[in-house]
Amino acid sequence: MKRIYKRTKLVILVIVSFTLLNSCDDFLDREPLDRITPSVYLTSEADLSAYTINAYDFSSAGGYSLGSIIHADDNTDNQAQSTASYNIWVKGEAKVPSQDGNWNFSKIRNCNYFFEQVIPRWKGDKISGSIDNINHYIGEMYFLRAYEYFKKLKIYGDFPIVKNVFSDNEEELITASRREPRNMVARFIIQDLDSAIMLMQTSFENKNRLTKDAALLFKSRVALYEATWLKYHQGTPFVPGGPGWPGASSNPDFTINLDDEINYFLSEAMEASEILADKIELTSNSGIMNPPGSSPSGWNDYFEMFSTVDQGIFPEVIFWRDYSKELGITNAITTYIYFGGNNSGFTKNLIDSYLMKNGLPIYAANSNYFGDSSIMNQKKDRDDRLQLFVPGELDKKWLPSNSLFGYPKINNVLEERCVTGFHIRKCYSYDPDQLDPISGGVAQYYGIIIFRGVEAYLNYIEASYLKENQLNGKALTYWGKIRTRAGVSDDIQKTIDNTDLSKEDDWAKYSGNELIDRTLFNIRRERRDEFIGEGMRWDDLKRWRSLDQVNNYIIEGFNLWDEAYKHYVDNDGNNLLIPAGTPGKEGNVSNSAESKYLRPYQIVTTSNNKLYNGYNWTKANYLSPIPIKEMLLTAQDPNDVSTSVLYQNPYWPSVAGSSATE
Repeated sequence: MKRIYKRTKLVILVIVSFTLLNSCDDFLDREPLDRITPSVYLTSEADLSAYTINAYDFSSAGGYSLGSIIHADDNTDNQAQSTASYNIWVKGEAKVPSQDGNWNFSKIRNCNYFFEQVIPRWKGDKISGSIDNINHYIGEMYFLRAYEYFKKLKIYGDFPIVKNVFSDNEEELITASRREPRNMVARFIIQDLDSAIMLMQTSFENKNRLTKDAALLFKSRVALYEATWLKYHQGTPFVPGGPGWPGASSNPDFTINLDDEINYFLSEAMEASEILADKIELTSNSGIMNPPGSSPSGWNDYFEMFSTVDQGIFPEVIFWRDYSKELGITNAITTYIYFGGNNSGFTKNLIDSYLMKNGLPIYAANSNYFGDSSIMNQKKDRDDRLQLFVPGELDKKWLPSNSLFGYPKINNVLEERCVTGFHIRKCYSYDPDQLDPISGGVAQYYGIIIFRGVEAYLNYIEASYLKENQLNGKALTYWGKIRTRAGVSDDIQKTIDNTDLSKEDDWAKYSGNELIDRTLFNIRRERRDEFIGEGMRWDDLKRWRSLDQVNNYIIEGFNLWDEAYKHYVDNDGNNLLIPAGTPGKEGNVSNSAESKYLRPYQIVTTSNNKLYNGYNWTKANYLSPIPIKEMLLTAQDPNDVSTSVLYQNPYWPSVAGSSATE
């Protein structure tokens, strides 16, 4: 904290890679900002615009980095990479760090500096420009501080609430470093978002910049996250005031009525999501699963929404990142998908979660499920989201050549491998104006969605059911619209009545040690199936406390050994597959003796593969450990962490290099 808050000369770099160049033209004509003193900077609309856009930090994709696109759900029951994280899934592998870049206040400090300079001038009417735009940019900064704090909440739970830029005073800094209970941090985030909602415009810069709607959506996300965290982690040290909560000694006067707190956050989630959901129409699904003929566009808005140059045209899109062919700001999403699978793949667990079009789970009587001898069979008469976003052998790959995806590239080089046999087609483009991947290079310049309105529907459904213990009329309306868009029967009760949790291989059927009810399970199923490939699963599993039961869990992919294996031959008819355990050879697929389904972590033998027998969850991993260096920096005795105002998170020791206790 002393290191982070030490005053330095402010240097603002204007980064244009998040688009919005037109809003900064005047600003770019000014002298370098490291020569501008606070008395003349942040005194105009253009200054505020440039400062806030420089603070944007939303994960997306650029160049060959795919960010939150495609890989963010790896290491969950949705997706797998060829090498899973030992730190997450092997007990004892994760260690308490000496220091960690996540425990960093620089972005929070930048927000607080902005408020200290701007708010007095704003109140004194000393900022030149459009008052509506000035208000909007101040609202953006409230949003950005909330966004940064939410990241800290998810990583560490309890966290210092810092509203000011401090001088280099040791006693003052140590006091400011005290961690606040996580529910108070979440309330602080909600307050910032309320300020953002009050100040921001509903329509702004074609939704390339944050808006009131983005703030409403994010508020509902934060509130639902905290409500469900408190609900499902109650009775554990992960909740303030709970048994063994490590913050008890540092917060001796803290009290909490947990039921009231959960209801507060559920109400906030319901209110914010309802306002947005009532005015946001979902993008339509034409029901066409592949582009017809040689037409690359106009065949299905739902599919194309994820890979369109101007995503602002879709009402469902709340906030998106633009790219530019002319400026060389591009991504490689289609290139990776085209070549095979991006060293990732969906799991059998996920694929099996999708309903039939008649609304029945695949195992239900009279579901008319066609089996899994091929991926095309698996997809037949199933939820359109499965059919659209997970390519089968006969789905079109590229136009105008009309080539097919064919059998999954399970034995390609790592960066082009489809790890499980099921790979993503969401965010894939058929537009020939995007670079044909056959020629290589990075040249896709279509947009990437960061927030979209269907989340408001799903947040309301979940929050209202938890608060009211029933599906109210509005929740049923929203849910019906989502199912209709997915091409699935809107008879939700039929699905619930035919759900057998004993046949569902879904981590989210549990919260802690308890099986949830069938209605709540199907709410979670809907969320899971809507957001594949969008990086939502990990946060959901943590807030639901759905990882406690993950013990010796084997990740499986597509059915390789019934029929598909016959197609992996070279031009001379030689078999290209080498099952694990083949004498004298290094395997490239799992052995059929283990399972007919491809098991990506049973390709390498047990001698040097700690995941051969499956994933194992460590409770401590619900939160990250506090870095020991930060504890010593805030200790009365710099050699004794026990004298620090910081306390360690549950089940993590206060010794660098130590493993979790459970």
